[in-house]
Amino acid sequence: MAKPATLVLGALCAFALHLGGVAGSPLSRRAAPTVTLDDATVTGVSAGSVSKFLGIPFAQPPTGQLRFQLPQPIPAYNASFSATAFGPSCPQQAISLPIPPGLVAETVDYLTNTIYQVVTPSSEDCLTLNVVAPADATPESALPVVVWIFGGGFELGGTSTYDGGVIVNRAIELDVPAVYVSMNYRVSALGFLASQEVKDAGVGNLGLQDQREALRWVQKYISAFGGDPTKVTIWGESAGAISVALQMVTNGGDPEGLFRAAFMESGSPIPVGDITHGQKYYDAIVEQTGCAAAADTLECLRGVPYDTLMDAVNNSPFIFSYQSLILAWLPRVDGVFLAEDPQYLVEQGSVADIPFISGDCDDEGTLFSLSTLNITTTAQLAEYIQTIWLPAAPADTVTTLLELYPEDITQGSPFDTGILNALTPQFKRIAAFQGDAVFQAPRRFFLQQRSGKQNLWSFLSKRLKAVPVLGSFHGSDILNVYGPGDMTDYLVRFVSNLEPNGDTGISWPQYTTEAPNMLTFLDGLIPLEVGQDTYRAEAMAYITNVTLTYPV
Repeated sequence: MAKPATLVLGALCAFALHLGGVAGSPLSRRAAPTVTLDDATVTGVSAGSVSKFLGIPFAQPPTGQLRFQLPQPIPAYNASFSATAFGPSCPQQAISLPIPPGLVAETVDYLTNTIYQVVTPSSEDCLTLNVVAPADATPESALPVVVWIFGGGFELGGTSTYDGGVIVNRAIELDVPAVYVSMNYRVSALGFLASQEVKDAGVGNLGLQDQREALRWVQKYISAFGGDPTKVTIWGESAGAISVALQMVTNGGDPEGLFRAAFMESGSPIPVGDITHGQKYYDAIVEQTGCAAAADTLECLRGVPYDTLMDAVNNSPFIFSYQSLILAWLPRVDGVFLAEDPQYLVEQGSVADIPFISGDCDDEGTLFSLSTLNITTTAQLAEYIQTIWLPAAPADTVTTLLELYPEDITQGSPFDTGILNALTPQFKRIAAFQGDAVFQAPRRFFLQQRSGKQNLWSFLSKRLKAVPVLGSFHGSDILNVYGPGDMTDYLVRFVSNLEPNGDTGISWPQYTTEAPNMLTFLDGLIPLEVGQDTYRAEAMAYITNVTLTYPV
């Protein structure tokens, strides 16, 4: 009999094939599909029961003087073109994954080649999107639409990693046909440059602005592919899920008719500070590109050669650097897209009044704690939290946090693994804290704030617990939905009916403060059960109060 880790890794390899499209449907012999956009005929690719239109520009290229500018609408299409290949990803920040002893080599390969892959080719001319529709869809079909926003720590990622055909084919099989859209958006410094100069120019959060522009494109053009612009669900994972949440809280909570529902995997409105908190990273890039003496440093950066700029960007801390989830480049309060800390906006009721689903993996923090294995004592951990996470907080705040996240390795993450997976005396403790601070606590806060105001569902993925060191790690739930898996069924039904339940899987009850129900995805003979979102209640409530008071 295969060992549990072998079974897990076999599943991961199969997942990699699905992401790359190797396991997708063979191309049929039917004629290439076409759609009309303005005065252009756009030719796509036939793939079994679906049609794919790939690499369609949705905004003007953000190059030259449009670098570090808001996305500009694309002019009317007036020349026919082929949409048969993914467009390049937006410029990627270089990363490396720390490889500790005990992390199985196949697991490392999986992480670096799929979820945290630097997607190539890349180019500044990257604002394209993809549409996958049932092959028999027509402009009169008026099918619901799901828009995917990829994750990658706001530092990397692209659309070519994900096969939207998996989603559309399953929707067809369940008799809830839908249209799938995915878009590229600017990441790292090109998408989330942060400083006083950026704030003054009103060009913060460009990656989120790119997403918003893509959603406007969907409103204008999706009916040509058989989609209904009034039935759009936005869906994302990790940074993509955080993006979905921020699309919900911007603009006073008015979605402008751009979407009617949201599905978030491992991402919620996170506590972030003012955009000037990124000043030191901006100043470093300005210095390294030779722009420090310029009268207008932001304008100077627009003219810096691409390779010179990216060399400087790649010197910034990345998601697997020592400071880990305290990212250099991420959404921040800019006064335009985000008027205040997103969690304050939630408290104020600045939230789109739409049904939504939000969930996490059980061990969100393990992957991001591999870069701090040199922390082996409580004193060192206290210093790390004080200097990296909470530099403005009093020391007794850190002391309380350490009491709520004790050194006992049996209480750390990967949770429910006893004395196993303790790479260091502090690894599981750090992983528990980081996973709750960035993922679990913000999700619970969001759900509790919105309970009774709109229809809510939540989930917890405890699958892949047998993965050494990482457990049910961040990103592992993608296997449930792009696999395809049982989460796919809930997703496509939610997209179609604003209700995830149907005739497969168990009934998924709504989440309320009085009954904080969570659909739990499990390994083993019982793959699904309904649990309660009550774990680590005191610790998460304290973390929420602390991060609201001292945002990064």
